[in-house]
Amino acid sequence: MKKVLLILSHDVEDVEALGTRALLRRAGIEVVTATFQRSLSITTAFGLIVDVDAHVEEVDIQTCDMLIIPGGKYVKETIDLHDKMQVLAKAFDDLDKPIAAICAGPRFLGRAGLLDGKMFTAFPGSEVDMQHAKAYVKEKKALTDGQLITGKSAGSLYEFVFEIVSFLISKEHAQALLKQIEY
Repeated sequence: MKKVLLILSHDVEDVEALGTRALLRRAGIEVVTATFQRSLSITTAFGLIVDVDAHVEEVDIQTCDMLIIPGGKYVKETIDLHDKMQVLAKAFDDLDKPIAAICAGPRFLGRAGLLDGKMFTAFPGSEVDMQHAKAYVKEKKALTDGQLITGKSAGSLYEFVFEIVSFLISKEHAQALLKQIEY
């Protein structure tokens, strides 16, 4: 069974975090949630209280097949305060493990230099941190370039999850998932 590490934080975008978790679990992928926060209980951007599985430093990333970074208000609130997310993303990259980020989440990848020479999509305005990327493809809802998967926004959740499941398992499995939910 494939296993992903999904980062949760206060003010994470509900759909991007919880929708991704739900659909990946439905696809048969183990989802471990982790946070950089002190508490293992976070409040999403729209007020849902969510229990998190672990603190990031407690997770053995070598056992994870992918890192997933959702967007939300927390990105703007934390990206200039510390580089913990960038360090984590670089650690996954150093292990040659794929990374998926949606909405403003790709900003962390841009700051880490992981989008250099890559095509990506993100929430409009988020491309500010990706000056060395190959191309910002704003019309795409989700895309994969090498080991990186990016999604545009909460409105592109299904396409984002499709890319993740296709990458980790198969395109056929991803198509079956979307058919199962009548997408």
